[in-house]
Amino acid sequence: MTITSLAVDVRQDSLFIGGSWRPAADGGRMDVVDPATGEVVASVASATVADVDAAVAAAQQARHGWAALSGRERGRILLRAAALMTERSEELAQAESLDVGKPITLARLVDVPGAIGEFEYYGTLAGHHDGAARRTGAPTFAFTRREPRGVVAAISPFNFPLILAASKIAPALAAGNAVVHKPAPQTPLSALLLADILAEAGVPDGVVNVIPGAGPELGDALVRHPGIDMVAFTGSTTVGRVVAATAGEHLKPVMVELGGNGANIVFADADLEKVVGTIVNSFVYNTGQFCMAGTRLLVERPVYDTLIDALAAAVAAVPVGRPADEGTAVGPLVSAAQRDRVAGMVEDAVAAGGRVVVGGARIDLDGGFYYAPTIIADLPNTAAAVQEEVFGPVLTVQAFDTEAEALELANSTAYGLAAGVQTSDISRAHRVSDALEAGIVWVNTWTALDPSMPFGGVKASGWGREDGPDALDGYTRTKSVTIGLD
Repeated sequence: MTITSLAVDVRQDSLFIGGSWRPAADGGRMDVVDPATGEVVASVASATVADVDAAVAAAQQARHGWAALSGRERGRILLRAAALMTERSEELAQAESLDVGKPITLARLVDVPGAIGEFEYYGTLAGHHDGAARRTGAPTFAFTRREPRGVVAAISPFNFPLILAASKIAPALAAGNAVVHKPAPQTPLSALLLADILAEAGVPDGVVNVIPGAGPELGDALVRHPGIDMVAFTGSTTVGRVVAATAGEHLKPVMVELGGNGANIVFADADLEKVVGTIVNSFVYNTGQFCMAGTRLLVERPVYDTLIDALAAAVAAVPVGRPADEGTAVGPLVSAAQRDRVAGMVEDAVAAGGRVVVGGARIDLDGGFYYAPTIIADLPNTAAAVQEEVFGPVLTVQAFDTEAEALELANSTAYGLAAGVQTSDISRAHRVSDALEAGIVWVNTWTALDPSMPFGGVKASGWGREDGPDALDGYTRTKSVTIGLD
């Protein structure tokens, strides 16, 4: 199947509620735009508040039966879903590439296997997430139970639609919850394919519902809905604050994985030849639309100029082009608005005294939303490109003289999602990792992720953890039971 043919296959009735496909309550639709060309490639139903009500009602009706299944039986269904995703992996990759403008090679090697891995991991773990017996001082038998929260609102972003949907849906289902999934309005295609796959795998009707739609009122209605028992949100810090505040009004537990602006610290004793590839990957990965990107490079002064020269040559050679070309490493940004935002931040960085080492310009190709991978050196720490999330293929570079100065710079922003340390000194690696204010720290690598390893933020990057057993803890609540033995 070609990318072009996929647009023809999108369901006209493209809300998935209660196990069936249906149009939006008001018949509304929204366009899906190919970021590589700016052309409309599909039209899908755009949900309304009435559709939120229908989806939540279906989930509430279905959740008790799903929770009543043993963890092993839920796990078997998730493993079947993983197997079906593997069979349909090319279809999923094509959808992700078309929707996001993601290079097809990245979609095939990272996004689809990563999403499959989520269902495999939680399919295996579902039968092993138990409570524990507790010894008390009284003549009792005491134990804890891990119980599902109920109906989870899963709200996912545009940059990794499939993986970030799977990282919410798989653990939520493994724990016995039902889900109402709202994908980003720019990128609904893989969410609709995933709904089809989960139904085929045997997920009962109503346990998973998918409601694509545009406009803040849809997300607000979902978060506020009295039938929603928990909210899992990935997106910008600005929107995350609103989601958390709204959920807090109703005392709903919320998991928010928000923006980032990762600092990558390079010490002079690092293997510079290896470091160059790590740095480039850290900020051009997914065209820089990666909340855990290493967008702030901090370099020890003795190797500052040498490393910048090496990076300039490496970045100039990064293949930028059409997502459908297998050799492409960097594709378009998701929208014209996002490209223009990135361009504006680069212009502001130059005005603030930054020196563009390489890149710094839009790329004219097929009418798509391309921006050249860019390095900006010598910026003051107060510059917006240093303090704020760019969410594009832009790297800022600053020098430091001491370890203490590097840590001060690294921890100086509002964010705390990811950070990196590049050094050959193992003691320094431990010491600096301990001092970095981040939810995940990579040492002598970047973008090393696995379903077994939790990720999430501190400070303005959110709270709660996705992946690992930690996610199952988040999607369940603890009940304590004490039985008197007298």
